[in-house]
Order: sequence, then structure tokens, then C-alpha cells
Amino acid sequence: MTCKVLVVCGSPVVASADLLRRLAGECDHVVAVDRGLDALLGAGLGCDVYVGDADTVSDAGRALVDAAEAFEVERHDPYKDYTDLALALDSVRRRWPGAEVIATCATGGRPDMALSVLGLLAGYEDAPVWIAEDETTARILRAGESWTIEGAEDKTFSIIAIAPGTVVSEHGLEWELDHSPLGLLADTGISNVVKGTAKIDVHQGTAIAFLLREGFIGTVG
Repeated sequence: MTCKVLVVCGSPVVASADLLRRLAGECDHVVAVDRGLDALLGAGLGCDVYVGDADTVSDAGRALVDAAEAFEVERHDPYKDYTDLALALDSVRRRWPGAEVIATCATGGRPDMALSVLGLLAGYEDAPVWIAEDETTARILRAGESWTIEGAEDKTFSIIAIAPGTVVSEHGLEWELDHSPLGLLADTGISNVVKGTAKIDVHQGTAIAFLLREGFIGTVG
């Protein structure tokens, strides 16, 4: 069985306590990325590993990091060449090779950081990568990967190419595609509608697929 790791990022826009508790319950390990620790504490949760430079975590969170009794700490100098999330993904690779990653508190706040987060998660090629927020669940799909979506009729679905030369197929949606090219960051796949059991295949390149709102079951192929 694939190990699942919840990575709670340091976005100032945090996931709800209910979502954090659900995700933590579904995962084998929890990694807090800098002020992601505060989001976990606010939901009454802890973590297995803290990664960051502690420059944005609260005073209470920093005190826990300094004490380092309930979890492991990988603390880094603020004057570093990599973001805390990049270091956290490296930690996941070292500790749990081949682990599936579910990231949350990842895409709110600064748009430049959101783009960087998507790029870093797309570069994690060890296993499936999900982004789970309160209103959206996203899946990064690389060549040869697919996502089957069930129980999501009438939900909004979008797919965006994040690598040149991306080719996709979509079935079970209002507008279907069959081995169709998607331009890099183009709007071709925006705001589709799920009509039944949907399957999305990426044949070439890399894309990020978004399902808006909760209440669905997804499987990875």
C-alpha cells in the first residue's frame, strides 16, 4: 500500500479545521511547512515533522519548534536558496520514498507563491500529487497518468497544461476531448461540467486538473 503524506503548506489562507482533520486522518504522516504548523494547531492537530525557517510561524508555534518534543524538526536558515516547501518535499523523499503527497494550505495568498507551489508539486515525480482545499481538489497529471472521478455529476471541472506539448483526453464531461493538445496555460480546458463517471488521461506533457467543490470520490490510474 502506498504511503500517504499530508503536507500542510505555509499559505496565509488556511484550510478549514474540518478539512485538515479529515486529511490528517486519511494520511500516514503529516509534515508542517513553516506556518502550516499554526493551521494544524488551530485544528487541534500535530505533525510528525516540521520543516522551515520559522520566520512566519506564530510565537506559540515557534516555541513548540524550539522545544521539539512532540515532532522532528528540520529547521533551516532564512537566508537559503530554496523555499520551505522545496525542502519539505526533499524531506518526504528521504523519509518515505515513493510516498503519495496531499498538499493543503497551498494556493492562497500571493499569486507568485501559488505558481511556485504548483511548479514544485509538479516536479515531485515520485508518486501521485493532490492539492486539497475546501472548495477545490486538484490532481497533477503527468504523461501516462489518469484520474477517474465518480459521484461528481454537475460539478465544475478544469484542466490546464503546465508543460509544453501536453495532450489530453476527457470523457464523461459535457465537452469531451480525444488526444487533444492543450496550449501551455491556455484556457481550452476551463469550466467543463462532469456528466457521469469521468476519466481524464494525459498522454503527453503535464497538466493540473481541478474539481471544484467537495463531495466526490476520485481514483488514480
